[in-house]
Amino acid sequence: MGKTIMKKVVVLGCSGSGKSTFSVQLHKATGLPLYHLDNVWWRPDRTHITREEFDEKLDELLARDSWIIDGDYSRTYEKRVLACDTVIFLDYGEDVCMRGIMERVGKERGDIPWTENELDPELVKLVREFETENKPVLLALFKKYPDRNVITFHTREEAERWHTGLAGCFDEKVCICPSGRRQYVYIRQTDTR
Repeated sequence: MGKTIMKKVVVLGCSGSGKSTFSVQLHKATGLPLYHLDNVWWRPDRTHITREEFDEKLDELLARDSWIIDGDYSRTYEKRVLACDTVIFLDYGEDVCMRGIMERVGKERGDIPWTENELDPELVKLVREFETENKPVLLALFKKYPDRNVITFHTREEAERWHTGLAGCFDEKVCICPSGRRQYVYIRQTDTR
Protein backbone atom coordinates (compact mmCIF):
# COMPACT_ATOMS: atom_id res chain seq x y z
CA MET A 1 0.00 0.00 0.00
CA GLY A 2 1.59 3.29 -1.12
CA LYS A 3 1.56 6.47 0.93
CA THR A 4 0.70 9.81 -0.60
CA ILE A 5 1.26 13.24 0.89
CA MET A 6 -1.84 15.38 0.52
CA LYS A 7 -1.00 19.09 0.27
CA LYS A 8 -3.04 20.40 -2.67
CA VAL A 9 -6.63 19.20 -2.64
CA VAL A 10 -9.44 19.99 -5.06
CA VAL A 11 -12.97 19.17 -3.89
CA LEU A 12 -15.31 18.68 -6.84
CA GLY A 13 -18.92 17.68 -7.30
CA CYS A 14 -22.32 18.92 -8.34
CA SER A 15 -23.80 22.04 -6.79
CA GLY A 16 -25.54 21.00 -3.59
CA SER A 17 -23.30 17.97 -3.03
CA GLY A 18 -21.71 19.56 0.03
CA LYS A 19 -18.28 20.47 -1.33
CA SER A 20 -17.91 23.42 1.03
CA THR A 21 -19.06 21.48 4.09
CA PHE A 22 -16.69 18.64 3.23
CA SER A 23 -13.84 21.13 2.65
CA VAL A 24 -14.37 22.83 6.01
CA GLN A 25 -14.17 19.45 7.76
CA LEU A 26 -11.01 18.56 5.83
CA HIS A 27 -9.50 21.95 6.68
CA LYS A 28 -10.20 21.38 10.38
CA ALA A 29 -8.58 17.93 10.23
CA THR A 30 -5.50 18.85 8.22
CA GLY A 31 -4.91 22.56 8.81
CA LEU A 32 -4.53 23.06 5.06
CA PRO A 33 -5.61 26.57 3.97
CA LEU A 34 -9.14 26.57 2.53
CA TYR A 35 -10.41 28.63 -0.39
CA HIS A 36 -14.02 28.62 -1.60
CA LEU A 37 -14.15 29.64 -5.28
CA ASP A 38 -17.59 31.20 -4.79
CA ASN A 39 -15.93 33.74 -2.48
CA VAL A 40 -13.36 34.46 -5.19
CA TRP A 41 -15.93 34.88 -8.02
CA TRP A 42 -18.83 36.60 -6.26
CA ARG A 43 -19.08 39.98 -4.57
CA PRO A 44 -21.51 40.59 -1.67
CA ASP A 45 -23.81 42.59 -4.01
CA ARG A 46 -24.28 39.47 -6.19
CA THR A 47 -22.13 40.81 -9.00
CA HIS A 48 -18.94 39.03 -9.89
CA ILE A 49 -15.42 39.83 -10.96
CA THR A 50 -14.31 39.34 -14.57
CA ARG A 51 -13.09 35.99 -15.85
CA GLU A 52 -9.63 37.48 -16.22
CA GLU A 53 -9.59 38.62 -12.58
CA PHE A 54 -10.90 35.22 -11.47
CA ASP A 55 -8.24 33.38 -13.47
CA GLU A 56 -5.53 35.60 -12.02
CA LYS A 57 -6.74 35.01 -8.45
CA LEU A 58 -7.08 31.27 -9.07
CA ASP A 59 -3.54 31.13 -10.49
CA GLU A 60 -2.27 32.87 -7.33
CA LEU A 61 -4.01 30.27 -5.14
CA LEU A 62 -2.76 27.34 -7.21
CA ALA A 63 0.83 28.62 -6.96
CA ARG A 64 0.78 28.37 -3.16
CA ASP A 65 2.48 25.48 -1.35
CA SER A 66 -0.69 23.94 0.05
CA TRP A 67 -4.45 24.38 -0.12
CA ILE A 68 -7.93 22.98 -0.30
CA ILE A 69 -9.98 24.56 -3.10
CA ASP A 70 -13.67 23.82 -3.51
CA GLY A 71 -16.12 24.86 -6.19
CA ASP A 72 -17.51 23.67 -9.48
CA TYR A 73 -16.43 26.28 -12.08
CA SER A 74 -16.16 23.72 -14.85
CA ARG A 75 -14.06 25.82 -17.20
CA THR A 76 -11.24 25.61 -14.62
CA TYR A 77 -11.49 21.86 -13.93
CA GLU A 78 -8.37 20.95 -15.86
CA LYS A 79 -6.25 23.75 -14.45
CA ARG A 80 -7.14 22.69 -10.90
CA VAL A 81 -6.74 18.95 -11.48
CA LEU A 82 -3.35 19.59 -13.06
CA ALA A 83 -2.21 21.67 -10.06
CA CYS A 84 -3.41 19.35 -7.29
CA ASP A 85 -2.08 16.12 -5.86
CA THR A 86 -5.49 14.93 -4.63
CA VAL A 87 -9.05 15.19 -5.94
CA ILE A 88 -12.02 14.57 -3.70
CA PHE A 89 -15.01 13.85 -5.94
CA LEU A 90 -18.45 13.96 -4.32
CA ASP A 91 -20.29 11.84 -6.87
CA TYR A 92 -23.81 12.05 -5.47
CA GLY A 93 -27.03 11.66 -7.41
CA GLU A 94 -29.27 14.45 -8.65
CA ASP A 95 -31.83 13.96 -5.87
CA VAL A 96 -29.22 14.39 -3.14
CA CYS A 97 -27.80 17.52 -4.77
CA MET A 98 -31.24 19.00 -5.45
CA ARG A 99 -32.08 18.57 -1.75
CA GLY A 100 -28.73 20.17 -0.95
CA ILE A 101 -29.46 23.36 -2.91
CA MET A 102 -33.01 23.55 -1.53
CA GLU A 103 -31.88 23.11 2.09
CA ARG A 104 -29.39 25.97 1.94
CA VAL A 105 -31.98 28.59 0.92
CA GLY A 106 -32.24 31.14 3.73
CA LYS A 107 -29.11 29.92 5.51
CA GLU A 108 -26.03 32.03 6.07
CA ARG A 109 -22.94 30.26 4.76
CA GLY A 110 -19.22 30.98 4.84
CA ASP A 111 -18.61 29.78 1.30
CA ILE A 112 -20.59 32.51 -0.49
CA PRO A 113 -20.82 36.21 0.37
CA TRP A 114 -24.63 36.42 0.71
CA THR A 115 -27.65 34.43 1.82
CA GLU A 116 -29.74 32.84 -0.91
CA ASN A 117 -33.35 33.85 -0.30
CA GLU A 118 -34.87 31.70 -3.02
CA LEU A 119 -33.95 28.76 -5.21
CA ASP A 120 -32.04 29.97 -8.27
CA PRO A 121 -33.44 28.41 -11.50
CA GLU A 122 -29.94 28.53 -13.04
CA LEU A 123 -28.61 26.46 -10.14
CA VAL A 124 -31.45 23.94 -10.57
CA LYS A 125 -30.47 23.63 -14.24
CA LEU A 126 -26.81 23.04 -13.30
CA VAL A 127 -27.80 20.26 -10.92
CA ARG A 128 -30.05 18.62 -13.52
CA GLU A 129 -27.31 18.73 -16.18
CA PHE A 130 -24.31 17.77 -14.03
CA GLU A 131 -24.52 14.02 -14.70
CA THR A 132 -24.50 14.45 -18.49
CA GLU A 133 -22.51 17.68 -18.90
CA ASN A 134 -19.91 17.96 -16.14
CA LYS A 135 -19.34 14.47 -14.76
CA PRO A 136 -18.07 13.04 -18.10
CA VAL A 137 -15.55 15.91 -18.30
CA LEU A 138 -14.32 15.15 -14.78
CA LEU A 139 -14.04 11.41 -15.41
CA ALA A 140 -12.04 12.10 -18.60
CA LEU A 141 -9.67 14.37 -16.64
CA PHE A 142 -9.18 11.70 -13.97
CA LYS A 143 -8.11 9.31 -16.75
CA LYS A 144 -5.92 11.96 -18.42
CA TYR A 145 -4.04 12.59 -15.15
CA PRO A 146 -3.71 9.11 -13.59
CA ASP A 147 -1.00 10.27 -11.18
CA ARG A 148 -3.57 12.33 -9.27
CA ASN A 149 -5.04 10.66 -6.23
CA VAL A 150 -8.80 10.59 -6.80
CA ILE A 151 -10.99 9.76 -3.82
CA THR A 152 -14.62 9.33 -4.85
CA PHE A 153 -17.55 9.22 -2.48
CA HIS A 154 -20.96 8.07 -3.74
CA THR A 155 -22.91 8.91 -0.58
CA ARG A 156 -22.72 11.46 2.21
CA GLU A 157 -22.37 8.52 4.61
CA GLU A 158 -19.19 7.33 2.85
CA ALA A 159 -17.71 10.81 3.12
CA GLU A 160 -18.69 11.06 6.78
CA ARG A 161 -17.05 7.70 7.58
CA TRP A 162 -13.87 8.91 5.89
CA HIS A 163 -13.91 12.13 7.92
CA THR A 164 -14.52 10.11 11.08
CA GLY A 165 -11.27 8.30 10.29
CA LEU A 166 -9.52 11.67 10.43
CA ALA A 167 -11.10 12.62 13.76
CA GLY A 168 -8.23 11.18 15.78
CA CYS A 169 -5.77 13.29 13.82
CA PHE A 170 -7.07 16.76 14.69
CA ASP A 171 -4.29 17.48 17.17
CA GLU A 172 -1.54 15.31 15.71
CA LYS A 173 1.39 16.48 13.60
CA VAL A 174 1.08 13.58 11.15
CA CYS A 175 -2.00 11.48 10.44
CA ILE A 176 -2.21 8.40 8.26
CA CYS A 177 -5.71 7.64 7.03
CA PRO A 178 -6.51 4.68 4.77
CA SER A 179 -8.73 5.24 1.76
CA GLY A 180 -9.22 2.27 -0.51
CA ARG A 181 -5.84 0.83 -1.49
CA ARG A 182 -3.80 3.88 -0.58
CA GLN A 183 -2.89 5.57 2.65
CA TYR A 184 -3.00 9.33 2.71
CA VAL A 185 -0.60 11.20 4.93
CA TYR A 186 -1.81 14.51 6.29
CA ILE A 187 0.73 16.85 7.76
CA ARG A 188 -1.12 19.16 10.11
CA GLN A 189 -0.42 22.75 9.17
CA THR A 190 -1.10 26.17 10.57
CA ASP A 191 -3.68 28.10 8.56
CA THR A 192 -1.75 30.54 6.36
CA ARG A 193 -4.64 32.31 4.69
